[in-house]
Amino acid sequence: MGKTVHLVRHGHHALIASMLCGRMAGVELDEHGRQQILQCAARIIPVPLIIQSSPQPRAKQSAAILASHFGLPLEIASAVDEIDFGAWTGRTFCELESDPEWKRWNSRRGTGCPPDGESMQRLQQRVVQHLDRLGEKTGNATVLIVSHAEPIRAALMHYANIAFDDFLSVAVEPASVNTLCFDGSEVHISRTEGVAA
Repeated sequence: MGKTVHLVRHGHHALIASMLCGRMAGVELDEHGRQQILQCAARIIPVPLIIQSSPQPRAKQSAAILASHFGLPLEIASAVDEIDFGAWTGRTFCELESDPEWKRWNSRRGTGCPPDGESMQRLQQRVVQHLDRLGEKTGNATVLIVSHAEPIRAALMHYANIAFDDFLSVAVEPASVNTLCFDGSEVHISRTEGVAA
């Protein structure tokens, strides 16, 4: 039997619909986000043996709630950090609408790149390398990883063989759970939507 990896997006925060937070400091869960993650814990089967988190506060808060629920320690994994949005970090979506590079990024994700930021190719490479190497450390243990929409999307697109430009076909809602079951050379994906936004 192969390993199982639950990819969990952090819960809701106050800026989620208005600003491209990326790696901006000080972005934390709101009360709704904490409740989402509490409800998320009940939907995670099989139960994890290891919990990892992106270093961003909203992810660490979400992972800490899950770690407490399962009675497990929490590991920080920089490989599943949020994508680096470079110069776009902290800009509102209204501001970005007039930026032609933003429009290119959202129509041609395979060739676009945030200014001074990270491409989808580089993001996918670091996340997938981390997931593929998990077995070296954990064997066939079930692992739960709390991350962000773009890193999770990049992983799902890799294992489902979806082109970068089709990124809109892969929704990753707050507190959603995407489970990867590795069985030899095959990866099976099951998805559970997040708690109501």
